[in-house]
Amino acid sequence: MPQPVRDGTPSRDPGVHGWSKPWSDDAGGACVEVMKLADGRVAVRQSTDPDGPVLVFTPREMSRFLSGVKAGDADFLL
Repeated sequence: MPQPVRDGTPSRDPGVHGWSKPWSDDAGGACVEVMKLADGRVAVRQSTDPDGPVLVFTPREMSRFLSGVKAGDADFLL
């Protein structure tokens, strides 16, 4: 039985297929890739490190994050 996906899990564990790149830099290098897991959680990884660890968010956490970004809560990072 496969190990459950959790924060820090190697990104190959959820599988190599199903990752998307909704955010990308203009130079075509570093991208944030995401994968919706079977249980509804969202795995996030750095495209330049495809074997590196993933961060895993619940649907509620991802929804709050995206709502905050859309509302400008992260604009101070620019």
